[in-house]
Amino acid sequence: MADRPDLRGLPSVDRVLAVSETALARHGRAEVTAAIRAVLAEARSADEPRLPTAEAVAATVTERLAARARSNLRPLFNLTGTVLHTNLGRAVLAEAAIEAATAAMRDAVALEFELDSGKRGERDDHLRGLLCELTGAEDATVVNNNAAAVLIALNTLGAGREAIVSRGELIEIGGAFRMPDIMARAGVTLVEIGTTNRTHPKDYKGAITAETGLVLKVHTSNYRIEGFTAEVGGAALAAIAREARVPLLNDLGSGTLVDLSRWGLAREPTVREAVAEGADLVTFSGDKLLGGPQAGFIVGRRDLIAAINRNPMKRALRVDKLRLAALEATLRLYRDPDRLAERLPTLRMLARTAAEIGAQAQRLAPLVAPLMPAGIAVETCACRSQIGSGALPLDTLASHGLRLVALRGRDLEALAGALRALSRPVIGRVQDGALVLDLRCLSDEAGFVESLHGLA
Repeated sequence: MADRPDLRGLPSVDRVLAVSETALARHGRAEVTAAIRAVLAEARSADEPRLPTAEAVAATVTERLAARARSNLRPLFNLTGTVLHTNLGRAVLAEAAIEAATAAMRDAVALEFELDSGKRGERDDHLRGLLCELTGAEDATVVNNNAAAVLIALNTLGAGREAIVSRGELIEIGGAFRMPDIMARAGVTLVEIGTTNRTHPKDYKGAITAETGLVLKVHTSNYRIEGFTAEVGGAALAAIAREARVPLLNDLGSGTLVDLSRWGLAREPTVREAVAEGADLVTFSGDKLLGGPQAGFIVGRRDLIAAINRNPMKRALRVDKLRLAALEATLRLYRDPDRLAERLPTLRMLARTAAEIGAQAQRLAPLVAPLMPAGIAVETCACRSQIGSGALPLDTLASHGLRLVALRGRDLEALAGALRALSRPVIGRVQDGALVLDLRCLSDEAGFVESLHGLA
């Protein structure tokens, strides 16, 4: 067994500090000193002690502190093929929204302050006019997500009473969010009507009693029942509810303010249409098809919106100045639908043609291939993208991507892990024996190629 080296040869903390200018400038003396001591302690306790130089210790400390300071929310390349990927933050915000949120961060803003009168104002006023203009509703309010919008609307309209809903609309979405559970938490009693695949007007009419607080309609955006089916449309259901003098709450889920078919996408019911059909309240998301930050909108009758705003839950579910600023900027983009796809990243990515993405794949393949580890081949491929977040679950979009194929027994999971470990991670999907990088959401080609240099 070799003699252990004389550990007195280890550099002192002060000596390492003297050559740690970069780390000190970035992290401060206290954090760098603690990291140096940790590295030196590891050197002393190693089974085969080594005597690194002061410069080597400083380099290790700099690397460790840089990794520790790196945010887990750092940007990445979403090449999964799912545009609105819940686990990757859903909608990418428009530049106008980013600028508005940044401005709101830098300075004090008139959040709940009326500049004209000098009196206290309401934070919802920043969005109320825009939402009414874009949806045709009498009034509007906003909370922190659509689940909260449904929760507070149910609680306000039906706490201690019954809520009628079709069995075919008792949805479950990601994160174990189930409509019956939300209804229970809201304090309403669920009354299921119809069957899984067929619900008729007579089912609603027969279920309405003196105990009915509201009728609930839920847009089944994350699944579809086909075949022998029947449902009651929004206009017909609104007429039934109106005759019984019971409010109708229509939850659109993802929700959209424009007809998506003009960009070649499958049609979804718009919020304006739901309002025009006669729904008393309509709820929808801000961070899905609308393309903004996370939020839940409630639009509809003025008296019902006022009741929701008086609900003590409203304060717990309100949004802050950053989201309000970003939401206002996002909604303003909808005033100019002709340039909406140009300015709104979500719509721009959804509207990209297969031909455009295919040309991008042809450009990138010869640049990416030399950067791959040995034993990984790069091919262009046709693939299918999806919208995500429960929107249009059966409708996929023709796309193209890069197909990374493992040769000579290389491990695809190891390659996927290496891509995730890059300074700007690259996230794809394993499909049919290859790692597919769907290019639908890739706008920064140069940044993507540069990031891949980290694989070497």
